[in-house]
Amino acid sequence: MKKILLPILLLLLLIGAYFAYNNLSKIYPFYNQLTQTHVGTSLDLQNQSQKKAHFVGASKCMECHEEKHLQWSHSRHPKMIQDPHKDPSVVVADFSKLPKDANFAIEDAVYTVGGKFKQRFMMRKDINGTEDYVLGNYQWNVQTQKWQGFKPWKYWYKGAYPHDNNKLPTSRACDGCHFTGFMSTEKRVDTGISCESCHGPASNHVADPESTVYKASLSDPVRQNEVCLQCHMRNRDKRLEEHNMSDIYGDARDYPFGYEAGRALRDYKMVAPFVMGHETKEFYTNGMAKKNRTQGNEFVHSMKGKHGITCINCHNPHTLEPTAEKNSGNKLCMKCHSFGSLIGPHQESLEKHTHHKIDSKGSLCVECHMPKVGRHTGKSPITVRTHAFGFVTPNETIKYKMPHQTNACFACHKDGDKEQKRDMKTLQKDLERWGMVSWDKR
Repeated sequence: MKKILLPILLLLLLIGAYFAYNNLSKIYPFYNQLTQTHVGTSLDLQNQSQKKAHFVGASKCMECHEEKHLQWSHSRHPKMIQDPHKDPSVVVADFSKLPKDANFAIEDAVYTVGGKFKQRFMMRKDINGTEDYVLGNYQWNVQTQKWQGFKPWKYWYKGAYPHDNNKLPTSRACDGCHFTGFMSTEKRVDTGISCESCHGPASNHVADPESTVYKASLSDPVRQNEVCLQCHMRNRDKRLEEHNMSDIYGDARDYPFGYEAGRALRDYKMVAPFVMGHETKEFYTNGMAKKNRTQGNEFVHSMKGKHGITCINCHNPHTLEPTAEKNSGNKLCMKCHSFGSLIGPHQESLEKHTHHKIDSKGSLCVECHMPKVGRHTGKSPITVRTHAFGFVTPNETIKYKMPHQTNACFACHKDGDKEQKRDMKTLQKDLERWGMVSWDKR
């Protein structure tokens, strides 16, 4: 009897091991990250040596970290702020079309801001003898290839500044995120976002490599994201928790003033307010973002954010890839998700999961779970992908009063021939017919 039972038991163990491996093999590489002790959001993680350090600039980092520096140099981060006089090619705007009532010319611009989706121009205008800048009254919309009026004072801090571009310094609205070092020291150490924006001041590390800088990937996963959230999360001035706008008139900051990588971001940043069911200039009624730079606001409320997935699980922190333009299809998502695994998809194949052909747009993970819902400016097309990750049905899109083109289904089926074209009600019925929605989605 034992001779019969032992092989059966061994076979059952092997089968069990196979299914366990199939379910856990993709999660295992992230085991340490997902099970790391949460230290809370109020603990300062910057080491004592770094607290006494100062910013040195990316050129110093390059001396030892040449490969990482090279990767970073080709990303968009260092190109956020550029000098058009040193390199005229950084100007993507067409100045031959600049409106006559513009308060600047290309000769006046000391720096360009951005250039991928929109481009703005900074002019030197010191305040009380301190180096400062203001922004031109027009910005170039890269997506529409048109100039459009720009009033930087129209945001949440409009009650804190005169309604005049020439009276809103970039040191208050922009420079904390766009110049390395400025957020905590008010000194523009590097143009653009460089090493110390994410790793903190590095002078002591340069002098003694044993003296470490902050490395987010070693932190509690909730805290890992803070180096990204310092800028990729819409905020308010922290002082508004206890003061009125009039109390900080002329000094309201659109960045977490005083923050350095490793410090507790909650001590420096007041998150842009949102109440479920109430639409704002930044969010739809379901919390999805209307604008760019709100990835963090959405992500922290997503299932991924709540379960310990981090920004750098999907984005290389140095190259920033994959981006929306250079995504790897479903490969990145399937790095963790697979059919038959604990975290799904819970169908046998991609076609059964999506009800679309395997090589169609409807079978791309990002098209359904990260549809385009936001704009880069009020006059830009809707191209900013959500980081909420939850699938929004046509009925929910209508319920939350979102533009129909933000719906993943409608975005594909609004045009085309009679066979492919669908209205929102028909799309909802398709989902119901497929059994893809239940009582909570009707």
